[in-house]
Amino acid sequence: MKNKLIAGVGLAACLGAWAADPVIMTVDGVDVTKSEFEYLYHKNSQQQLSPQPLDEYVEMFKIYKLKVADARAEGLDTTASFRREMAQYRGDLSAPYMTDSTFLNQLVMQAYERSQQEAEARHIMIGKGRSSAEAAKARHTIDSIRALLADGADFGLLARELSDDRTAKTNGGYLGYTSAGRFPYDFETAVFTLGEGELSDIVESPMAYHIVKGGKKRPARGTVQASHIMKMVPQNATPAAEKAAHEAIDSIYRVVKANPSSFAAVATSLSDDKGSARNGGQLPWFGAGEMVAPFDSAVFSMSVGEISEPIRTQFGWHIIHKTDQRGVPSLEEARPRLLERITNPQDDRSRLIKAHQTEMLARKHKGSVKSGTLNALKARVGVSGLDSLFYEACADGSLGRMALLTIDKKDVPVSEFAEYMHGYRQADPAAAVATLDKALAAFYNKRLVEAEQTWLEANQPEYRNLLNEYRDGSLLYEVSVAKVWDKASKDQEGLERFFNMHRGDYTWTEPHVKGLLINAADEEVAEQIRRRLDGVPADSLLTVVRKEFAGKASAERVLAAAGSNPLVDYLMFGGPEVEAPGNYKVSFIYDARILDAPEEAADVRGMVTSDYQNRLEADWIEELRSRYPVKVNEKVLKKVK
Repeated sequence: MKNKLIAGVGLAACLGAWAADPVIMTVDGVDVTKSEFEYLYHKNSQQQLSPQPLDEYVEMFKIYKLKVADARAEGLDTTASFRREMAQYRGDLSAPYMTDSTFLNQLVMQAYERSQQEAEARHIMIGKGRSSAEAAKARHTIDSIRALLADGADFGLLARELSDDRTAKTNGGYLGYTSAGRFPYDFETAVFTLGEGELSDIVESPMAYHIVKGGKKRPARGTVQASHIMKMVPQNATPAAEKAAHEAIDSIYRVVKANPSSFAAVATSLSDDKGSARNGGQLPWFGAGEMVAPFDSAVFSMSVGEISEPIRTQFGWHIIHKTDQRGVPSLEEARPRLLERITNPQDDRSRLIKAHQTEMLARKHKGSVKSGTLNALKARVGVSGLDSLFYEACADGSLGRMALLTIDKKDVPVSEFAEYMHGYRQADPAAAVATLDKALAAFYNKRLVEAEQTWLEANQPEYRNLLNEYRDGSLLYEVSVAKVWDKASKDQEGLERFFNMHRGDYTWTEPHVKGLLINAADEEVAEQIRRRLDGVPADSLLTVVRKEFAGKASAERVLAAAGSNPLVDYLMFGGPEVEAPGNYKVSFIYDARILDAPEEAADVRGMVTSDYQNRLEADWIEELRSRYPVKVNEKVLKKVK
């Protein structure tokens, strides 16, 4: 009784789904739903000057689907290039359905709110090194420094003595005031959330570990544009070199102060910053903290149009010309730029977005990672790393068959994950475990996205119809190229046969001259060409002239009606005299013939190719109708709106 009840419920669900989107047509065993047909019918109608009658569209639609069926029969949907193209389109099409706009907007608002402020900060940095052992040592070092700071050690002193940031030797780790978007996300979060004097926990960036000390906050000052003239002073400069640079910048300052309009020219000729000197000293737009502190302080305190007195930075002496300033943009102005930034794969927030997507899809598709299997993989990798033996063990045998993921109540075995990450190699066991975790996160997300794409195709008509349209359109294009377009343009024998069978359909109202138009340096060269071409096959004439008389003559095939080419008219139809083009002195047409009608397909190639394509297509359609069955559900067709 229970089984019958379950079967009855299943049947009712199927009937309900069929009633919601019934099959309107079956082509070679492939069903076409009413929603797909209506979508394409309405789209076609919108592109017409007047609506196409339904019965006419049905016949056109049948042919469209028959061609797609033929493409499948030819295996065009199984090629690697087609699969890549469809995967790309499916990803682009499904992406909006998988984006949590609320979460994305939270990140945008957070970034915008931070852009309203500038934050003062200090940091101590310890580089990770190149190996997991060096990274572990760096982590131990930074933990020890954090403990010293917690016990009251002087932050600036430790920064000068221990930080791997070379500027800390002189500035004690002071970063000055900075604006949002300049540092990695976790580092930025520490800078903008710490209170004044508060110490962060250990902050990890791609290349280092950091301890951040919070500072003051102030309203953002926007961005500025400026030009500068610089005289570089090396860090180990002698007093004499320092004095010479100072005197040089003072001399330049007197010139530009007396004649501000000369600033760009002076920068181009005298500035040691060769990158900006090429643009008259102009720098890109920049915000707070993007320039060294003295430069930053000076330029933001200046008025637009003002030229500063010489300013000393760690790089040398500068004269600054402030040319423009912008305030903080509004949210609507900033939103596109902020969206682009937080979704950029180089930004850590893109990782947060991907992790959030994984969490969201895992809830929907009941996804989970088998912790026991993952621990077994990590135990193996943690001893021997990621090597060929690992992949061999994962490819088959008991390890390969172990379930690693569960999605929609279906297990994903280790072997599929191993195939996904087969290119990864890492001899360092600790680094290999980290690589495994990163690869698994990407693989898990990929399989969840694929599950969601499958769900969308089954449950979202708009998505399904767009996907079907793109897939069938691509297949239609590829099969048409193979069966009609390329065949017509490349089948020279077929074109010639078709032309001969329909020669009477191709006529001219004016006689045409056909031959090889040659322009020669002088009459002697022209005579040499005439003698050389005697006995040369027609299809080799052009090659012989261009190769053997290069620089002395030019040649091109011509087929020209009277009145269409002044030079041909002069040579063949008694037209007004026309001089040879360029530096040539003599023109003539070799093997010239006056034709009243085309003599071969090449003479009217465009028209013959078009007509031959039409013939090939008509024959193809006739073959399709006899080869693939089409069944139309007339009752459903009558309900089409």
